[in-house]
Amino acid sequence: MPLVSMKEMLEKAKEERYGVGQFNLNNLEYAQAILQAAEEEQSPVILGVSEGAGRYMGGFNVVVAMVKSLMESYGTTVPVAIHLDHGSSFQKCAEAIHAGFTSVMIDASHDPLEENIAVTKKVVELAHIHGVSVEAELGRVGGQEDDLIVDDAEAAYAIPSECKQLVDETDVDVFAPALGSVHGPYKGEPNLGFDRMEEIMGLVDKPLVLHGGTGIPTADIKKAISFGTAKINVNTENQISQGKAVRQVLAEQPEQYDPRKYLGPGRDAIKETVIGKMREFGSSQRA
Repeated sequence: MPLVSMKEMLEKAKEERYGVGQFNLNNLEYAQAILQAAEEEQSPVILGVSEGAGRYMGGFNVVVAMVKSLMESYGTTVPVAIHLDHGSSFQKCAEAIHAGFTSVMIDASHDPLEENIAVTKKVVELAHIHGVSVEAELGRVGGQEDDLIVDDAEAAYAIPSECKQLVDETDVDVFAPALGSVHGPYKGEPNLGFDRMEEIMGLVDKPLVLHGGTGIPTADIKKAISFGTAKINVNTENQISQGKAVRQVLAEQPEQYDPRKYLGPGRDAIKETVIGKMREFGSSQRA
């Protein structure tokens, strides 16, 4: 099956009240694990790629070639999107689009509203010509993910009226309002702004995105989905699972040097984590 954009995938999820996971790629093993999990669970899936991870893997073209080759080898039948996570500029979004990404996020949330709208409109114009979906963000999600660092003082909840203005003026396909989630492990209990989430959903009528999905209780995930959240981003939990599995192998076999012998178990741990998330989000058997 060819790569697809997120638009139809997430509109269906919003309508049928389940969430599609965005699971970030960090290397080959992540791509293998996530694609295998998606096929076994018959779940649509979004492969997130940050700018830093893209550089680490050799560039956006390498990522697309790797994913397409794996999908061909595996005989993938479920919908798969490759999504630029937290694109920092129009240029980076354009690079991803021309490399074959089927979805991009332009994160201009650090800019004033009018500048955010202006750059988002520019990205949407280019992306839609190529059949690529676009995600935009308003407010600031706290924590650290790859190149993105937002401390607690900078984190901000999205303002509903501004969310409506951005969505109306840009025609984005998917919208990520900052509502209390964070990138990376939580320092305390997550505190999502459900009242504001519900208000925003009533104003924008687009699939919503929940960044920082690791560590959010299942009940809160399901509540967010009921308010129109259709995309849930997970990265840290997979990294923790992989790291734990690799450390266990090396602790038990300190002389082990074959990377397949420790990265393989790490890949299996990622796969099991992704399967658990797909079931939690309700996307299993939805392909």
